Amino acid sequence: MKRPTMKDVAQAAGVSLMTVSRVVSHHPGVSPDTVAKVEQAVRKLGYQRNVNARNLRQKRLGTATIGLVVDDLANPFYALMARSIEDEAHRRGCVVLVGSTNDEPRREREVIAAFTARQVDGLVVVPTIGSHGFLRPAMAAGTHVVCVDRPAEDLDVDTVTVDNRDGARHAVTHLLGHGHSRIAYLGDRYEIWTQRERYAGYLDALSARGLSADPALVRHGLRSHLDTKLALADLRALPDPPTALFSSNDLITLGALDAMDGPDGPRAAGQPLPMAIVGFDDLPLAKQLDPPLTVVSQDPVAVGSTAASLLFSRIAGDRSAPRKVILLTRLVERRSGERPGHRPGPPAATR
Repeated sequence: MKRPTMKDVAQAAGVSLMTVSRVVSHHPGVSPDTVAKVEQAVRKLGYQRNVNARNLRQKRLGTATIGLVVDDLANPFYALMARSIEDEAHRRGCVVLVGSTNDEPRREREVIAAFTARQVDGLVVVPTIGSHGFLRPAMAAGTHVVCVDRPAEDLDVDTVTVDNRDGARHAVTHLLGHGHSRIAYLGDRYEIWTQRERYAGYLDALSARGLSADPALVRHGLRSHLDTKLALADLRALPDPPTALFSSNDLITLGALDAMDGPDGPRAAGQPLPMAIVGFDDLPLAKQLDPPLTVVSQDPVAVGSTAASLLFSRIAGDRSAPRKVILLTRLVERRSGERPGHRPGPPAATR
């Protein structure tokens, strides 16, 4: 079946084409009875406006769509950020197309190519590793780009990030202040810009206390719960295991907490964690955990809304120099990172 047109709606409602146009555009001056007839015909036929054609008729530039390219929408941080961007777009009558890359450069290129083929007015991109020079042709053709969470290599565009290094430094300094000197680091892939920054903050905090990082306590490249559980099991089996842990993102933190429950099931209520832990990124139920989770909190809503505002200002014609916006983090002390330093007992036996 062919897609119903405005002419089909006019014929079904028994009105003129101009009347249908006025009704679907919410133009005043049409009688309620006529509006009801047209709307009934629209519902019956399943008519939808061709936004692109409408924009061309009105000599408007753009398609009233933007693309959002993130690492993983299952990550709570990106989900909240995406919702914030969508809210900003909705206020401007714009639709958001969303795609995930799983931090794979090839998949990123495929998603962006699909969005630019649909002539989106702009892109908000969480860049993967590697050069992003491939975006220049699309930008030259009029697609505006804002990078969020991480800067893009080889691309000078508006960028919104948080002070990852300073946030990680505060987290590890907090653990040092509670008497811990054997502090483990659990991180995602080191090639990711945010992970490099957070690891640098970890090293800064140790160095400020005259300590060197022990390579035996550092784990990079953790991409799943299983990776994190295996890493933590290795750490707890060391002859001199860590007494505290800094986790570089929310998904790793969840994996670490799960691993701390042990092979025989969850800890009993009130039973302490085997080591202190501070995680980067807050979690929706962090206050309800036992103990409540101490975190470095960044605001995904502020990150998303700032990125969206920059993008829409570019779409509206702003041609000023690219801006680099760095938002602050804050340490939220709850209890998981406030445990005094001590030597844990031997790790639980595994089956």
